[in-house]
Amino acid sequence: MGRPKNFSREGVLEKALPIFWKYGFADTSLQKLEKATGVNKSGLYAEFADKGDLYLESLRHYSKKRQEEEFLTAKPLGWKNIERFLKLGPRSLEGQKGCFSVNSMNQFAVLPSAAQEIVSKGRSFLKDLMARNVEAEKPRMKPTVLAEMILTFFTGISMEQHLKGSKASMNRKVDDFMKVVRKL
Repeated sequence: MGRPKNFSREGVLEKALPIFWKYGFADTSLQKLEKATGVNKSGLYAEFADKGDLYLESLRHYSKKRQEEEFLTAKPLGWKNIERFLKLGPRSLEGQKGCFSVNSMNQFAVLPSAAQEIVSKGRSFLKDLMARNVEAEKPRMKPTVLAEMILTFFTGISMEQHLKGSKASMNRKVDDFMKVVRKL
């Protein structure tokens, strides 16, 4: 009979996520994960098949938490929700930059193939929420087309978070983008 585990799966995911976020999949060592989670290699491998499985579960955990946020579901639906999402969505978590899901897109070549499906489902979910907010504003353009444009802009500003720049500069870009989008 093995020793009972003295950690929770969710707790490990919460602690592993910032490590994967900061270093990426390839540059995250098992030693970094052990140190961050407080769980040794055998404990991690008893809970997760391998580093790839832990990454995928971290990505699922992140996606689930993002879907629970109320940026795009607050009433009334509309431009204010989208603007708030663009300004706060790619915010730092414990010093991390950008969006973990967007960062993962840059690593698809080295990630388990399931990562692409997780990211695609999350983006589809966001696009649907954005389209509902856009539709509430009665734009001239098709809401799904505008939602795709907004999601592409979000990807760009998430990536720009890795560059040295001020929050004021990012907010200005969002404000300028929203001025244009509101006219479409």
